[in-house]
Amino acid sequence: MPERVVYDDLEIGEIAIDLDPKEPQEVIAWAIEAFGDALAVVTAYQAEGMAVLDMAAKLCPEVRVLTVDTLRLPAATYQFIEQVRGHYPQARFEVLRPDTGEVAAMEARHGRDLFYASVALRLTCCHLRKVAPLVQALQSLGCWVTGLRRDQWASRAAIRKVELDHDHFGIVKLNPLADWAKDEVWEYLEANKVPVHPLYANGYTSIGCDPCTRPVKPGEDDRAGRWWWESNAPKECGIHCPIETGGFEHEARAVLGDRH
Repeated sequence: MPERVVYDDLEIGEIAIDLDPKEPQEVIAWAIEAFGDALAVVTAYQAEGMAVLDMAAKLCPEVRVLTVDTLRLPAATYQFIEQVRGHYPQARFEVLRPDTGEVAAMEARHGRDLFYASVALRLTCCHLRKVAPLVQALQSLGCWVTGLRRDQWASRAAIRKVELDHDHFGIVKLNPLADWAKDEVWEYLEANKVPVHPLYANGYTSIGCDPCTRPVKPGEDDRAGRWWWESNAPKECGIHCPIETGGFEHEARAVLGDRH
């Protein structure tokens, strides 16, 4: 296991102030130097995640890349993952999967498509299939890199490019694209010939599990295609959910209430 570098809130606050006006590549370069093998890019192979992966791979071709296979991803996603592996042959790809016993127990109790029944059950499914495997992997890291942007959703509006992730063992969370707009992401992908998930061409703007994702309609928000049957619920799975927004407590109550 790589040696873990530990920062406190004051140190990260100062670093965040220094790096916030910097370009994403500079932010990633700082983290690679600071954390080395204890750093990993975490991506679901969407546009932002691919931009971050490309930047990191250019700086460190053998960068670690983590992705969660929820076992319900679209067929196009599985095919695209193989394409990305070929595009970055030196990168070290690690696929995380849920505990099949827990998933089987959940489905036996609530049905395979339980997420349509209630927000609480949807969050339970997200937790077992996606959040739990990632959280387990984060325990061994000092820094994880995301493709989050502030303008994606209300719960992401306050993210910084560098922050301590107190929800995940106090490791550093890097959001190098925090101040980018969607157009900047796509301009980067095109200029650098980065592979793009094929479902974008079919009207998808946010891609997750197959039964929980649809193309968006004209005029809809980019995340309207995620869990579209829900109303007044956070468009989050539980991985990225700041405590100060109240979303974390909402999701925790749903998950813990169901499991206990």
